[in-house]
Amino acid sequence: MPRDHRPAKSVRVLLAEDQGMMRGALALLLGLEADIEVVAQVGTGDAIVGAALESRPDVALLDIDLPGISGLDAAALLREETPDCRVLILTTFGRPGYLRRAMEAGAAGFLVKDGPVEELAQAIRRVLTGETVIDPALAAAALGAGPNPLTTRECDVLKASADGATVADIAAKLHLSESTVRNYLSSAIGKTATRNRMEAMREARHQGWL
Repeated sequence: MPRDHRPAKSVRVLLAEDQGMMRGALALLLGLEADIEVVAQVGTGDAIVGAALESRPDVALLDIDLPGISGLDAAALLREETPDCRVLILTTFGRPGYLRRAMEAGAAGFLVKDGPVEELAQAIRRVLTGETVIDPALAAAALGAGPNPLTTRECDVLKASADGATVADIAAKLHLSESTVRNYLSSAIGKTATRNRMEAMREARHQGWL
């Protein structure tokens, strides 16, 4: 729609999506809405806060799985740095654990990517009015799922164990003793009912706990 046909006050949106084609398509489709303007686009989690401080969006539309920090971690930072910006998580992975973490990070909404753009545009408008918008199927699944059984440190150790890191590597990275790392790994393996740390990490990711 031509710019002179837009209302005087459009909803300013920041879009964070690492896939360039998806990011461009979303920006184009949202830009067709008369009252929505995409004012910033970023492809990494590390760029979100800086772009938000510069462009001052009303709503930040964030993917979860981004290079650098995740969209969930960025949501928590935006709550501190730009408290007037409402955060809407848009992800391929509709996992109850992700939803819980998004709400804890201060997100105002959580949607999966397979919905029509009209619903997304309406969700943007709704979160701006103070509503919380959550995908209904995911909300039902989250109610039936238990809380994350892993402690923060157990999550940290599992994340650090990716890519074949040794216990010594993890200990050095997290400034822990090797025996402490082994204890955390053993506890995480038990809580995830898996056989080893790699299986524990995969299960924790599948559940959305990491």
